[in-house]
Amino acid sequence: MNKSTFQDKRFRLSYIVSDEQINLREFLAKNDISKRTLTATKYSGGLLTVNEIERDVRFMLSKGDKVEVIFPKEELSEGLIPENGPLKVIYEDEAILIVNKPAGQSTIPSLNHRLGTTANFAAAKFLREGIPSTVHVVTRLDLNTSGLLCIAKNRHVHHLLSKQMKQADFFRQYEAVVEGHVTQAEFVINEKIGRKDGSIIERIVRDDGKEARTDVRVLNRFIKTGRKYTSVSLVLHTGRTHQIRAHMCWAGYPLVGDDLYGGTQQFIKRQALHCAVLAFRHPITGEEKLFTCPLPADMKQLLV
Repeated sequence: MNKSTFQDKRFRLSYIVSDEQINLREFLAKNDISKRTLTATKYSGGLLTVNEIERDVRFMLSKGDKVEVIFPKEELSEGLIPENGPLKVIYEDEAILIVNKPAGQSTIPSLNHRLGTTANFAAAKFLREGIPSTVHVVTRLDLNTSGLLCIAKNRHVHHLLSKQMKQADFFRQYEAVVEGHVTQAEFVINEKIGRKDGSIIERIVRDDGKEARTDVRVLNRFIKTGRKYTSVSLVLHTGRTHQIRAHMCWAGYPLVGDDLYGGTQQFIKRQALHCAVLAFRHPITGEEKLFTCPLPADMKQLLV
């Protein structure tokens, strides 16, 4: 696969055919272009070319042909209002955007909070820069969780990254401060998570929940004003709502500041949880990407 490029701002991918005889539809499927994406490309303003000539999906390719997929312009998601606001960009290229989301900022709009979210700010950035795409959030963070967040700048890129997550090829590492001294240096929580009866927000470990795995490693045990605390590193293998918060509560070590799950707010008024590391294969170039983000000030002060 050759590098992707922008010309008229629509997202493009180019390929050189290595097969002797294959039709365009089969070739695109082989290169992970989904049927949904292909349909949108065909009927919504995209283009398929072979050696710079428009072709339909039945066209027979030969070895050495150059195939280009020009993806259609995307409309903003319903309810997503572009809004100028702070966006701490860690990394950006034509396919992905990595930002450092502060605590207190929602990832996406909700029924009661339509503005002030990371997605609103990203949509305004795309509009300013002429990027013809809606905002595709790959890794969502809770309102009061800080740290790295990945956004795809095209539905096809989002599809590829979501596939990596399902295949456990997308690495997410968090840091947290929890109540008590965690006794084991390392352990795995492999317990199903579901909604707590009578609540639309709170999650609990329950047998009829969805599979969830969190790896836990102790970083430091300490005492602050006579109370025991532990800083921990956590790796997510699944992405259930409130997964870390519910798993650590179940283990007997609720996150500091997380009053929903039993944490004290003496030192911090939000759950002490931060996405510190993201690592994955770039969906277009195949390059291994690693992003890190230091703890914010409110969590650093917990450790002193």
